[in-house]
Amino acid sequence: MRKNKKDFEKSGMRVEVRNNDVSGALRILKKRMQTEGVFNELRAKTYFTAKSEKRRLAKAAGRRRWLKKIEKQKQEE
Repeated sequence: MRKNKKDFEKSGMRVEVRNNDVSGALRILKKRMQTEGVFNELRAKTYFTAKSEKRRLAKAAGRRRWLKKIEKQKQEE
């Protein structure tokens, strides 16, 4: 068990395994990592990306978000 506050701060993300269901715990862990953006960050840090490439990708992501918003508004009407 943890002995002091420092150990708690270093622990990071925790998932509890219940009834020896390791596959369920892994599924929960992956979902939490996905929502925290760990996978995207890891993917971004695996290789060098030029500033212009980052800008282009950010612009494309913004366009996708905007189109998704417009599509959602059309469905609500």
